[in-house]
Formats: sequence, C-alpha cells, structure tokens
Amino acid sequence: MTLDQALAFGLLGATIGLFIWGRLAYDLVAVLALVAGVLLGIIPAEEAFSGFGDDVVIIVATALLISAAIARSGAIETAMRPLMRHLRGPRTQVPVLAGAVTLMSMVTKNVGALAMLMPVASQVSRRTGTPLSYLLMPMSFGSLIGGLVTLVGTSPNILVSKVREELTGEPFGMFDYTPVGIVIAVSGVAFLSFAYRLLPGNRRAAGTSMDAAFNLEQYSTEARVPETSPFVGRTVSEFEVLGEEGLRVTTVIREHFRRYIPRPDWVIEAGDVLLLTGEPSDLERVVARAQLRLAGEEVAEDEADEDSVVAEGVVTADSSLVGQTPAEVQLRREHGLSLLAVSRSGQRLNRRLRRLRFEIGDVLILKASRDRIAESMGQLRILPLSERDVALGSRKRSWLPIIILGLAMVLVATHLVPVAVAFAGAAAAMMLLRIMTTEEAYEAVEWPVIVLLAALIPVSNAIQTTGGTDLIAAGLEQVAGKLPPPAALGLMIALAMAVTPFLNNAATVLVMAPIAGSLAERLGLNPDPFLMAVAVGAACDFLTPIGHQCNTLVMGPGGYHFGDYWRLGLPLSVLVLVLGTLLIPAVWGLAAT
Repeated sequence: MTLDQALAFGLLGATIGLFIWGRLAYDLVAVLALVAGVLLGIIPAEEAFSGFGDDVVIIVATALLISAAIARSGAIETAMRPLMRHLRGPRTQVPVLAGAVTLMSMVTKNVGALAMLMPVASQVSRRTGTPLSYLLMPMSFGSLIGGLVTLVGTSPNILVSKVREELTGEPFGMFDYTPVGIVIAVSGVAFLSFAYRLLPGNRRAAGTSMDAAFNLEQYSTEARVPETSPFVGRTVSEFEVLGEEGLRVTTVIREHFRRYIPRPDWVIEAGDVLLLTGEPSDLERVVARAQLRLAGEEVAEDEADEDSVVAEGVVTADSSLVGQTPAEVQLRREHGLSLLAVSRSGQRLNRRLRRLRFEIGDVLILKASRDRIAESMGQLRILPLSERDVALGSRKRSWLPIIILGLAMVLVATHLVPVAVAFAGAAAAMMLLRIMTTEEAYEAVEWPVIVLLAALIPVSNAIQTTGGTDLIAAGLEQVAGKLPPPAALGLMIALAMAVTPFLNNAATVLVMAPIAGSLAERLGLNPDPFLMAVAVGAACDFLTPIGHQCNTLVMGPGGYHFGDYWRLGLPLSVLVLVLGTLLIPAVWGLAAT
C-alpha cells in the first residue's frame, strides 16, 4: 500500500467516523474532508469542486425540485386517492408505498419513480400522523431493489450487460435479470413492510418545525361556484370527499342573500357561494379541482396572476385591523391585499369574509402583488409566517408536471439524453410554464444535502485515483481463488455492496465486473453468475446516504442521520446477500458451459 492510498483510506474512514459521531453538520464534515484531501495532496486542487458539476448532484437537486412540483400539482395524490383512504397506519402504508416504488422502478429510472411518489408519502404522513421517516427510506430501498428486475431498471444492469458482451460476445437481455431480481424485490418489500420499525419515528425532518409550532387545523374561506365547475349538480358530500376528512361546507349562500346550512345530499348549483372550513392543503385541493373562484380573487380579477404571491400572517395586538371588517379598512383598495382565508383558533366561521371582524391572533392568507405585499403587511402590523408554505388560490392543479417528468423519462429510456440533462430540462420546463416560481424552486432543493454530495465526490474519487480500487481488486482475487465457488460468488456480492457507497454504482460495475469475469475464468466457472453478482451488489446500496442518489434524495425530507441507514440497510443487505448467493447459481449455474 502506497502512502497516497493509505491517506485516501484514512481520510474516508475519518469522514465516516465523523458522520457516525453526528456532532457536526454533515455538509460541514464533507467540506472539511474535501479541504483535508486537498491539503494531503490526494485531491488535486483544480478538481476540488468538480463534484458540484457531477451528474449525480444535478440529478438529486432537480429531482427534489420535480418532486416538489408534483406535490404542488396534487396529480399523483388524486390518482391514488381511492387507495389512500385505506392507508391508516404504517402497516399498510409502508408495503403499499414501497411496493409501488418498487414496481415503477422495474420499468423506469428509480430516482424518477421515487421523486414521483415522495409527495404521496408526505401527504399520507401529514394526514395520519405516521412519521415520514417510516416511509421514505423503505421507498428509497424499494426503488433500488425494483431496479434489479429488468435491464433498464438501473445503471449497473446496463453496464454489466455491456461487460458480458465484451467477454462473451452477447449482452444480457431485458429479462435475464428477472428470475433473481423479482424474488429479491418481493422478499425485500416483505421485509421492509415490518422492518420500518427499526427506523427512528420521533424525529422531525428539517423544515417541519414551523408547521408543527403553529398547528393551524382550520381555515375558513369563501368561494363561488362558476358555471364551468365540474361539481355543478353534484352533492355536498361528493364535494367534501375532495378534502378527505378535513373539509366541511359550513354554509351555502344562494341568490345573494339566502343562507343555508347544507345537508350531505344538498345539490350544488352554479352561482352558489360556499363557506368552507379545512386545512390549507384541503382547501387548495378543493378550490383547484372544483374550479372555484375565491372571494379574494374575484375582487382582484384584474391582476396578473404571475405578478401575485400568497402569504400568511398573524394579526398582532397593535394592528389597525382589529375590530374592523375588510371593507371598513378597504383592505383591497387602500392596501392592495386580497383576503383568501382566515384561521381563528381552529373555529369554524360561518360569516362571509367581507363581513368578518378581525381579532387579535387571527391568521390570514393574503394575496397581493410581489412588490407590495411586504410593505402592506408591515403597515397593517400583520406578522408574516414566512416559513410556512401556503399556496391557496395561487395555482391550478394539473397533470402537467407528471407529463413533463414522463417525457423526460422517455428521453432517458430511449437513450436520447442523459438522466441529468433530462431532469434539468424538466425542471426548467416547470419553471418556464410557471408550475413553480424560481423562488419556490430554490426553496425545494435541500442545499445541505447537495453540498454534502458535491464535496464527497472528489473524496470518493481519491480512492480510485490513488490506486485504492486496484489494491482491493488484487486482494479480492487472492482471497476468492481459495474459496468454494458459491462462497466466491457471495464474496463478490458483498464486495460490490461494500464498494458502491464510496464509488457510485456505475464506477463499482466498471471496476468489479471485469474482475468478476477474470475470476470466473481463473476458477474455470461460468462468468454469467459472477457478473450477475456484481449487478446485484452494485445496485443494492443500503448502508449510506451518499452511494446512490435515491438515498440522498430522502435524507433531508426524512430527517435521517447517517447512522439511520445502517439500522434498516444492514439487515436488508444480509437478506439480499443470502438470496443472491442462493438464487444466482440456481438460475445460471456455476459450471462453465
């Protein structure tokens, strides 16, 4: 072992130790490791920040943005709504969500499948109280094992197929991976369905503390039913189902002045004014799907939506609004603010918003032009709750984000463009079409995770550039050559699993697959099972958040620590190792043909 190799392995070991210690922020540890690598001379200074331009970093950042856009659209949630009503606890939620990601990952890029279903997990967690940490990591691991089933499921399968073509003249086919992959996938989902209990369930993800602190369950808003609404002629009970359990139609105003407390079978007519009570997300969903017109938006109809923003604020004790109605303070005319909804200590308000007298502590959802909203809220002594994400009335729900992501996945599947380019293009299209604003896009990205990943890529590369991977390969050949064939095969899976967190799965295949083929030739065995062993091991990185972009993707939203991946990932790795060691020889045979 050379000095540079020793330094590279030592730096990587120290970095992992600091991650496990957990006293320093992960992104800070990663930056310190990067600086140390440069000072030790194992990372060239000109390549120190090359990780920020790496495809994996782009994929993770844009996948977070795309996932946020899909969450705001509500499209996947709408499609899964009939099923979601039955997901009352983690015993049903984990197998359904992990299973869904696993199935999707069999036919499409696993990071895309995960990004598409993460918003559903977030919604399920919020509604049922299930810790999000119970859901996201099993979904991430499900996306990895789902990729084992087909040629296009994951990059290692494609690369191993190319190596086989170089060795034997014939690549692996689309479903050559299926007999082994499907058993591992089904067994893995079954394991995850109960093993989620190994994860911490009482830790909040970053960014949720403000929502928890203000815990405002009931907002009241006023909306008119236009003639174009798909809910004209349908009943109140059908309407309330859109908001699941949280939405209520408290009052129906018909013919301008007639007020009714509706029964569930009350039929909604065009022109009805509905007083609604529910959580902001429920109200947003209902207003968009039923194509209602909020009272505040009707007043501000002449404004361009693209120049408007929605904000949430609390009426303070010294606010001039206290004791006044919106009309009396000329909220719209004098201050440019449109009142969309009000929350008052969870009460259900049955007065029209324009006649409601403000009280201290009322929480308001307001809409105004971007350049005026802060000034007007300050003049009225409305304390902004800037960390809460409220989108009521600010966008329409649509399938457009799903369509854009679908087109990106088609481009990837047909090899027209790389994944990073496709995802970056999808993200740009969503901002161009105003599905998300630029500010929302930047807020959607977990920047500490991006810094962590970008800083560690040059550190991981140092293992390869110093010859560390060649050292591992030489040792592997010496050890495996003395083992029985099944044990040598299991060792190949284990080594690929151990190496992939610190290289990335593609680099692991490029290093390990030729070694596997050479080892099989030296032992006089069939190379196919050894290549399959590399594919399985390289695709199954369950031990760290940095080896695969899917694991990195859920780290921030799930509030995971570095060591949490071992809790669930180590037993799952053992399961895959055992199954792979047994199944691969049974399907492919070890004897040379």
